[in-house]
Amino acid sequence: YSTKTKYEFQFGYSRAVRHGNMIRVAGTAGLGDDGNPVGGSIVDQTKRALEIIKTAIEELGGRIEDTIMTRVYVADTASIESVAVVHGDFFRDIRPASTIVQVGFIDTRIQVEIEAEAIYGGADAARKG
Repeated sequence: YSTKTKYEFQFGYSRAVRHGNMIRVAGTAGLGDDGNPVGGSIVDQTKRALEIIKTAIEELGGRIEDTIMTRVYVADTASIESVAVVHGDFFRDIRPASTIVQVGFIDTRIQVEIEAEAIYGGADAARKG
């Protein structure tokens, strides 16, 4: 699945890939349709990144409930609380394993980037078991 950003083309990668029952979503920043980071806050960027991730998983046949792991990268550790609230609102009932790490981004306007892994059909299998 591709969101057709310049970075996907430039670096030669896909936003998300489904291989068998595994869906992996690449590091996703909260970018708008124009390719620029949305809003001025890390909250806006986190919400947008999670929307993009949800769409990618759904486009590959999965559901956000199939998510088993997220990795959150932030530029400033002082922002972790704000990111945690948005991530918690989004995943509260799913509760994937998660890691948060401080990093430096190539584009300094980006404040947060999120990766995700999902098991296609995983939530359905868990409900049956």
